[in-house]
Amino acid sequence: MSLQDKYKAVIDTANANGVNNLVVAETNGVLHIQGKAPNSKIKDQLWDVYGSIDPNYLTGDLVMNIDVAGAVIGGRLKVNTDSSNLNIRRGPATEQEVIGKAAKGEEVTLVARTNDEWWFVRTDSGTEGYCYAQYLTPAE
Repeated sequence: MSLQDKYKAVIDTANANGVNNLVVAETNGVLHIQGKAPNSKIKDQLWDVYGSIDPNYLTGDLVMNIDVAGAVIGGRLKVNTDSSNLNIRRGPATEQEVIGKAAKGEEVTLVARTNDEWWFVRTDSGTEGYCYAQYLTPAE
């Protein structure tokens, strides 16, 4: 089974939900999916579909680089966790030390998009670090 077949549901979801500039390419046994989602809900939906195929994200055979329209460097982002604070970490991994937190609904500034999963942000109090991008949406 090809990787495009394995992740067909992710690709179909991206196409059906208006992901712009969609590029799907396989290189060295890894499928790369790139594009710009019209909003964070569509991006979350893509991650949900991916999670249903690889629940622990352990196979390492898919890289999704899906931007969200409006998530621009220097722009404001809103923390959209379910109920808890969002951890701000020293580096872009869950193994990295938590150096701060941002509350649900709090706004932070996007400093850099390290990759599709981790963004470097700055809080209004000046704390800078990495947050899981899935919990950040462009502020309105």
